[in-house]
Amino acid sequence: MKTIHTNEAPAAIGPYSQGVIVDKLFFSSGQIPLTASGEMVTGDVKEQTHQVFKNLQAVLKEAGASLETVIKATVFIKSMNDFSSINEVYGDYFSSHKPARSCVEVARLPKDALVEIEVVALVK
Repeated sequence: MKTIHTNEAPAAIGPYSQGVIVDKLFFSSGQIPLTASGEMVTGDVKEQTHQVFKNLQAVLKEAGASLETVIKATVFIKSMNDFSSINEVYGDYFSSHKPARSCVEVARLPKDALVEIEVVALVK
């Protein structure tokens, strides 16, 4: 196993890594809308989702993967009422490549984020 760390994404806010590579698979930790410097994006759910994708792109790049090699995404949302807005932004990043996905409404996310996404990707 190899742990992944990049300064282009927020540092872990607990006892975990940004992600782990096992063989040719990368497993990301959930990304919330924190900037690389650790500041919370306080905008609407679309702005928060864009920041989550910036973070995912950074850890994927560090792992030798990309959004195009994502196999599975798991999306955690604060409110299912935001599903269509999150889905709209999600579609900007996964337009032609469409990985498997689950979406779950949760009671609360770290730092009261509106969205959190984790991915599994193939390392190039």
